[in-house]
Amino acid sequence: MRARILMVLVAGALAVFAAARAADDSGSPPASKAAPQGAAKEPAPPPSVTVIGARDAHGILGREVRSAANEDMGRIVDVIVDREGTVRAAVIDFGGFLGVGSRKIVVDWNALHFGSVANKSDSITLELTKEQVTAAPEYKEDTPLIVLGAAGSLHPWEFDH
Repeated sequence: MRARILMVLVAGALAVFAAARAADDSGSPPASKAAPQGAAKEPAPPPSVTVIGARDAHGILGREVRSAANEDMGRIVDVIVDREGTVRAAVIDFGGFLGVGSRKIVVDWNALHFGSVANKSDSITLELTKEQVTAAPEYKEDTPLIVLGAAGSLHPWEFDH
């Protein structure tokens, strides 16, 4: 039913863009949009429209993360992107109980597996052990990120300076 409604909305949007484009192609711009004399302005192309099936994509914020051994690893609370907009990492709220004693860590995007996320109750698998995640440094905004990757193992860094 949702897919049918989405298709109707997309078809309606396309019809509106087609009608607007046909009006622009007629050569008589509306009075409020008249171009200054001597400047011929091209109409903006209509935006692209992509239809994604309801079972093919889902949001991940708040989604439960589990280890390969089915251990609770926390929930995804944020996604980190670089300057080009490429997804680089996920912030996971790890540990604690009902938000007390939890801390945020950053894991490499490639360490996450999205095998079955058709329902909100489905979890995401993290390619790390609970011990590795426990040893990871805590994420704090506006400080350099330390991203925990899937390759190798992480050992706590003794820092007493």
